[in-house]
Amino acid sequence: MKKFLMILFATLAFCSVAQAAIEVYDFDNQQQEKQFQELSNTLRCPKCQNNTIADSNAGLAQDLRQKVYVMTKEGKSKAQIVDYMVARYGNFVTYNPPFNWSTAILWIGPGFVLVFGFTVIVLRSRKAKKVTPDSTWDEDKEAKLNELLNKKQHGEDE
Repeated sequence: MKKFLMILFATLAFCSVAQAAIEVYDFDNQQQEKQFQELSNTLRCPKCQNNTIADSNAGLAQDLRQKVYVMTKEGKSKAQIVDYMVARYGNFVTYNPPFNWSTAILWIGPGFVLVFGFTVIVLRSRKAKKVTPDSTWDEDKEAKLNELLNKKQHGEDE
């Protein structure tokens, strides 16, 4: 009997945890549900950096999902909901921010870094070629090397 009660208690404990993670949203039609799913997978959680509000379990993401749900139920369009989120949280909430002065670095920055890096690499490689000493081996160098080796073998010090 004791074993049965322990199994029952463990089962109920795990069921309650699993039940708490499920959010159920009721929609009037299929179009609203589709819009909600698209927006939930398109809008970024401001707290979680690179998670959508659908993927994040942060409190802010839950609030944003709820707001998207309410606005969808009110009949707001996708553009109106995105505009509301951008007005409230900035362009960061969209994965594809518009090109303007405040986001120009996001669009131009990677190209600039690539061009700058490539230029530095080319200039340094050209400079390295110019600085390399003449690598020709002549008889004077061979004689000097043999002399040093002979001194080393006979234990002579300079």
